[in-house]
This record gives sequence, structure tokens and C-alpha cells, in this order.
Amino acid sequence: MQRTWQEPEAAGLHVGVIMDGNGRWATARGLPRAAGHREGADAVRRLVESAPATGIGTLTLFAFSSDNWRRPGREVQWLLRLFREHLRTETARCVVTGVRLNVIGRRDRMPRSLAAAVGAAESATAAGRRLHLRIAIDYSARDAILRAAQCLPPDAVPSRDSFARLLSIVDHAPPAPPVDLLIRTGGEQRLSDFLLWECAYAELHFTPRMWPDFDHADLARALADFHGRERRFGALPGTAPDLQPIAGRI
Repeated sequence: MQRTWQEPEAAGLHVGVIMDGNGRWATARGLPRAAGHREGADAVRRLVESAPATGIGTLTLFAFSSDNWRRPGREVQWLLRLFREHLRTETARCVVTGVRLNVIGRRDRMPRSLAAAVGAAESATAAGRRLHLRIAIDYSARDAILRAAQCLPPDAVPSRDSFARLLSIVDHAPPAPPVDLLIRTGGEQRLSDFLLWECAYAELHFTPRMWPDFDHADLARALADFHGRERRFGALPGTAPDLQPIAGRI
């Protein structure tokens, strides 16, 4: 656990997205579920292109949870193949547009070829400063917290900041700021084990829009909803919260 990460330079909001509804989108159109996942990949491209101009500096997308291994093997293999294909086609675009890509989650259960492609894409885009794009693959927030806790020495008294940095190490990614806005598409209203630590004070936005249909107008509505809320972080309305105490020791 001695790895040192370079702090990301992208400023702005941290937005997390649970990209739900690909399969239902396809089923409603009489298409195989794979078609929904491919359309969902196109929605990712649109969001990444739109995000920097809207004030988003860090974007974390939930692509494949640790619980998704329970899905039929053929669908899992197809999803991993699609992700590898997307890495191959989009890495150059990320380099040109200043997008830094990291994958968070476990890597020991990935096919070796995919893990190698992830590492190559991360190295190629490391200089990107316009947007920090994080893709969650084989990710579970509870498992990440547990793995981080298991790395602590018996006599450790961590601060919230230091534990957050430890979380980033077990997730194989540079540190990222807390999530400001969490968006979930597809009509469900739950977190599904996504960024539980990072979403402690996130504003939540749920939309019935299926992920393949999510576009710039949907993002604009979510951000308008976010900017219309008063974030107090436990303080009284109309006061500027002092966040220093919550950065202290646990």
C-alpha cells in the first residue's frame, strides 16, 4: 500500500451516474439485451463529451457491479468484450480531448487481456486535465471499504481524509473529491452499493429515463435540479458550513 498517486487537477463538480435501463430499453423495442448495452456505450460517449462544459470535473460511471457476475455468463462475457472494444476506440479520443481515464474496482477477476487494456488506457490518458473520468468495473462500495479497513494497522487512528485516500488505493485510482451529485437512470431509486463513502452528502437525482436515451438535456435538468438545492452539510439553513470538523479523526 505504498503507492503514491498524482492528485487530479480537474476542477468542478463530481458527478456519479448509475447507468441503469439498458436491458429494459432493448426489451421494450424487441431487441436483444446486447443492443441496449451497445446503445448505452454511445450514451457514455455523449455524456463524456458534454460534461466539461457543464462544470463537471470528475465523472464516475457505474458500468459493472461485483454482483453483476450473477448474470448469465453469455451476457457477462459480452459486457466485458464491449468494454474492451470501447477502450480501444475511445482512448485516443480521450487523449485528444484531455480526458483522464481510470477504472475503479477489482481487477483480479478481469480477463488478463482486459486488465492489460485498462492499464494501457490509463497510462495513455494520464496527462488529461479537462475531465477525470472514472469507470467502475467489478465494483462494490462495501467491499472497497472492507478491503481498506483490512489494510489498516491495528493501532491506526485514521482521519476521514486519510481513509478516503486508502479507499482510492484499493480501488486502483487517484483520489477523487466527494460526490456532489448522484444520478440514477431507469426509474429505480437506490444506491446499489455504489460510492457509499463518497456519496455521504451527495444530492440524489432519479430519473425514469433509460440510460441509452439519456442526453445533454437530461444532464442539464439534473444539474439544474442540483443547483436549485441548498447544501448544508449538517449546518443550519442559510449558513456556510465549516467542514473542518468532519475532516478530523474518526
